[in-house]
Amino acid sequence: MLWTIFIILLVIWLLGFIFHIAGGFINIILIIAIIVLIVRLVRKK
Repeated sequence: MLWTIFIILLVIWLLGFIFHIAGGFINIILIIAIIVLIVRLVRKK
């Protein structure tokens, strides 16, 4: 489930970065995606 959220957030971030939409919101999405990835890696151990 967390991997799905991570991938969705990453895709949204990439689309926003490529098409230059949403400005600062894109950086927030990237931060959330990284946090989700870290949580996933910590829980796996």
